[in-house]
Amino acid sequence: MLILAITPETWYVTCVGFCAVLVLLYAFIYIMKLLGWIMQKASAPKQDEAKVSVSSLQQEKSELQSDDAVAVAYALHLYYNSLHDEESPRLTVKNHTTAWHIIQ
Repeated sequence: MLILAITPETWYVTCVGFCAVLVLLYAFIYIMKLLGWIMQKASAPKQDEAKVSVSSLQQEKSELQSDDAVAVAYALHLYYNSLHDEESPRLTVKNHTTAWHIIQ
């Protein structure tokens, strides 16, 4: 008895399965594109909201500008003055015995 015989039915099932996978992949791609298009339309801001958000961002920018400048200045100070830990490039491995090394 030969279980893995290649018959015309085998090729038929293989082709149908392969085509089904391709059709489903294309369907999923177009579904994702459709959802992206729908979400893009839903999330588009109106002109009035955009003007309000720009003016509010400009006000927040002027308030936070000094804090941002301080943070950037301190980061540059740390970077250029190398105030971080210097580590040796040499790796050292020391052997030590534990209960895991005991062979019985």
